[in-house]
This record gives sequence, structure tokens and C-alpha cells, in this order.
Amino acid sequence: MASFIKALLLVVVAEMGDKTQLLAMAMASKYKVKHVMMGVLVATILNHALAVAVGSYLGNVIPMDIVKIVAAVSFLAFGLWTIRGDKLDDEEEKKAKFGPVVTVAIAFFMAEMGDKTQLMTVSIAAENSKPLLILLGTTAGMLVADGIGVVGGAWMCRHIPEIYIKWVAGVIFMFFGTLTLYGALPQALLSPLYIVLFIVVMGVLIYLFGVKFAYYGQVCDIALSGQEISADKVKEVSNEL
Repeated sequence: MASFIKALLLVVVAEMGDKTQLLAMAMASKYKVKHVMMGVLVATILNHALAVAVGSYLGNVIPMDIVKIVAAVSFLAFGLWTIRGDKLDDEEEKKAKFGPVVTVAIAFFMAEMGDKTQLMTVSIAAENSKPLLILLGTTAGMLVADGIGVVGGAWMCRHIPEIYIKWVAGVIFMFFGTLTLYGALPQALLSPLYIVLFIVVMGVLIYLFGVKFAYYGQVCDIALSGQEISADKVKEVSNEL
């Protein structure tokens, strides 16, 4: 059960402001929420089943010490990725033109390939021997995070600055990454010199990803515009009646 909860919580954190959450929010301005969430569910199960299979295979063929180091570095990278934010291109919303559920599922599946949450699922599965629980946890986490974005995105944007959400999520990842790296590295690499060097390098990277090259505003732009579209639809229906 601990594996399920860990996977769920980490994916919820990773998905906040992620490209696939932006895509789900954008799709919700075109289709019904239930169709969007069904598409997200189908795409996540297929995509993360692949990720879990890859992660489980790597965990069996690579020594666990190396797996832990790679996972730690991955978490640091995910933290930097999170504070930088993601950007949704217009083309990502036009992957397919089928029914709502199939359209969302195809677009979401393609957007999730190589995305932060998929790569993180690989990392978690590589460290863990319970692939089914990891799959259930990451799938539930995606539904929770995307549900929050679709249903409560506009409210969050009005009450919580987007940058706070990104930085809190990013710091959580970097904290766990640093903690895991500290426990996995040989004692010879834990001297004060290397620790100071690590802090300096991370400080520079945090500045570059979190300030210099960060994406701002797109989460709230999509959430608020989606709410405006929904309000317009309600007015149109009221006028027709």
C-alpha cells in the first residue's frame, strides 16, 4: 500500500502545471469533463503500463545502487523541470478528430510520451518490486491532478499564484532527490567539498530553470479562458430556452 500512496502523491505533485495537465484543461473547454477524464484514464493506463514495464525491467537488470543514484538524479531533474514549467503548443490539441473520449485519449497518450510523469513512473517502478501498485498509484495520481486542474484550476488561479504551486512542487522533488542521493552515494563523495559543489551547481540550475528560462502564466490563461468558454455556453443555452 505504501508503494501505491508514494506513486499517487509523487504523480500529483509532478502533474501540477505539467504539459498533460494543461492539455486536459484545454480539452475541458471543448468537451464535457466526464469525457476528458475518461480519455485521461484510458491514455494513462496504456502509457504508464508501458512505463512500469520498462522500469521493472531496468530494476531487474541494473544493480540497485545504480538505480537509486539514477532515480535521485532524476528527481532533481524533475524538480528543475517543475519550477521551469511546461508550455502547451497549439498542435498538441489537434492530434486526432474522433469522438471526445478517443480524441482526448490519443492526444493525451502522445503528449505523455517522454513527459515528466511518464519518466518518473519509470524511475519509481525501477526502485519498486510491485508494478501493479505503481500503475494503480500513478494512474490515480494523474486523475486527481488533472481533475484538480479541470475542475478547480480557475479557483486556484484566483487564490494561489501559479508560481507558488510550481516552486512548492519543485522543492519537494529536489528535497527527495537530494535525500536519496545522499543515501546512495559512496562515503568518499560526501565530503564538505563535494557537498558545497553540489549546492553551488544546484543553485545555478535553480536560477536558470526557475527564473531565467521559466514559463509563466499558461496554466492560469488556460484555466480562466476555459471558465469563460463554459460561462458563454451556459448563456447560449439559457438564451435558447
